[in-house]
Amino acid sequence: MAPSPRASTGSLLAGLAIFAAAATWLVRVFPLTPTPTAALCFGAVIAAALLISWGAEAAQFFVSQGLAVAFIALLQVVPEFMVEAVIAWQAGRDGRVDLVFANASGSNRLLTGFGWPLIFFVTDFFHRRKHGRPLDALRLRPEHVIEVVALLAASSWYLVVLWRGHLTLLDSAVLGGAFVLYLFVLSRMPSEEEEEKEELLAPPRLLVELRPRLLRGAALLGLFALGGVVMWGVAHPFLESMKEVAVALGVSQFAFVQWVAPFLTEFPEKVTAVYWSRTVKLAPMALLNMVSSTVNQYTALVAMIPIAYSLSVGAPAAIPMDPLHRTEIFLSFATTLYGVACLAKLYFTRVNAVIMLALFALQFFYEGPIDVPHLGPAHGGFDLPPIESHLLVAWAYVALAVAEVARHGRQLRLGAALREAVAAMR
Repeated sequence: MAPSPRASTGSLLAGLAIFAAAATWLVRVFPLTPTPTAALCFGAVIAAALLISWGAEAAQFFVSQGLAVAFIALLQVVPEFMVEAVIAWQAGRDGRVDLVFANASGSNRLLTGFGWPLIFFVTDFFHRRKHGRPLDALRLRPEHVIEVVALLAASSWYLVVLWRGHLTLLDSAVLGGAFVLYLFVLSRMPSEEEEEKEELLAPPRLLVELRPRLLRGAALLGLFALGGVVMWGVAHPFLESMKEVAVALGVSQFAFVQWVAPFLTEFPEKVTAVYWSRTVKLAPMALLNMVSSTVNQYTALVAMIPIAYSLSVGAPAAIPMDPLHRTEIFLSFATTLYGVACLAKLYFTRVNAVIMLALFALQFFYEGPIDVPHLGPAHGGFDLPPIESHLLVAWAYVALAVAEVARHGRQLRLGAALREAVAAMR
C-alpha cells in the first residue's frame, strides 16, 4: 500500500531535518578534508534553507508575512554575523580594520546588486515557461512599504557615519534601536488571508494544517531552531574549507573577505530566493527576504561591529575609515539608494534588474583610478585628479536613483502605502 501524501510530506521534512543535523555533526566533530567538508556543508545549507523557507510560508498565516520573512532573514544571516564578529574581534587585536569594512560593504552589495536581479530573472524564467511570455515586473503589496522605508532609513544613517569618518558605539545604539523598532512594527502587521492556504505546496500546507495548535507551534519553532543551528554550525567549517580552496586558486585575502566569504555566508538567502521565485505570487516574498536581510545587515550586523571591536580592544573604541573605506561604504549606500528608488513605486521592472546587475558587474572589471578626459591648464582648463572607478559607479547609482524617482514621480506610492500600512497595524 502506497503511503499517503501527508505521510510522504512528513517523511520529506523529517529526512531533510535528519540530514541537515547529521551533516552538521559530521563536519563539526570529524577532521575531514576541505572537499567533503564543503560538500556536506553545502547539502546542509540547502536542506536548512528549504526547511526554514517552508516554515516561513506557514508562519505567515499566524503572524505578519513581513515579520515571518524578517525572522527567517535573521536566521539566514547568522553565518554572516559570525564571520563579521570574528573579523571585528581580530581587527581589535591586529588593526586590520580594512577587512571589517570589506566584509560589510561586500555583503550589502551582493544582497542588493546581485540578489534582487537574481530574483527577477529566476521568476522571469519560470513565468516564461508557464505563460510563454516575459515577466514585466515584480509587484509588491502596499504593506511591504515597511521594509522599503526601513531600508531607506537604515542606509541613510551611513551618510552620518561617512561624515564622521568612523564607526562607534553610538552607531551601535542607533542601529540596534532601529532594528528593534523594525521588528516591532512588523509584529503589528496582519497575517495572511485564510483562503490563500490552498495555494501552498505540500510541506508548508502540512505545517499549516497541523493540529493541535500546540503541535503546530512546536513544529514551526523546531524548524526555525534547527535551521538556525545548522546555519551556525556549518558556517565556520564551510568558510574554512572554501578559504583553503580560494588560497589554492590564488584569491587574495581582501577579495576573499569582501566577496567570497559574503557569497558563501549569504548562500541560504540565495537558495530561499530561488525557491520562492518559482512563481510570480511568491516572488515578492523572495524580494522581501533579500530586503529584510539587507535591513538586518545595515542595522543589527553593523551595530555588532563596534561592540565586538571594543570588547577586543578592552575599552570603547572607534573604528576609523580611510578614503578607500569611505568609497566602499558610499558605494554600498548608493546601491541601496537605487534599490529603494526602484521599489518606491512598489514594483521592480526588468530595466531596474538589468541596470542593477550591470552596475554590480562593472565593479569587477576595473577597480583602480580612472583619468577622466578634461582640458588641462595649458588649454584654459584645470587639473583634475584621477577618480576611483568605484566612486564613479557609486555616483552612477545616485544619478540613476534620481532619474528613477523623476521618471516615475506620479507612481511613487511610499507615502500612501505607508499610511495604509499604519492603518492596518493591529
